[in-house]
Amino acid sequence: MIKYTLICDQDHEFEIWFSKSSDFDDQAPKGLIECPYCGSVSIEKAIMAPNVATSRKKEAAAAKRAKAMSMMNAAADKIRREIESNCDYVGDQFTDEARAIHYGEKPKRAIYGEATPEQAAELHNEGVGIAPLPDVIAPKPKSKKN
Repeated sequence: MIKYTLICDQDHEFEIWFSKSSDFDDQAPKGLIECPYCGSVSIEKAIMAPNVATSRKKEAAAAKRAKAMSMMNAAADKIRREIESNCDYVGDQFTDEARAIHYGEKPKRAIYGEATPEQAAELHNEGVGIAPLPDVIAPKPKSKKN
């Protein structure tokens, strides 16, 4: 695939993808390429600068990725602290605690802990509202609270 920036006789620029570079040369003289703005079929290639990956571009991209990663880690840390501050860790008793809260046998509160995929499926089938915590935001358990 190749992308060309094209221009019509009315100075409208637009981009089109072609399967191969010769497709433009085959289609343009036959009037098969049309300007999406005015419908003109008098089309030619616009002057394009090649997108060459320079070391500056690579460094800028790496810096951008590092900044994004830092922002994601900061967001994960914030979520993790919120969970630790506002939820009780119940460990492997999660399934029993979630059921007891759902059926009104225990007071309503936010909890987190461990459950097998089978246990999670059973809770879901019973209508117990649960959601998995990705490892990146799950707090490291300190102690079990009941």
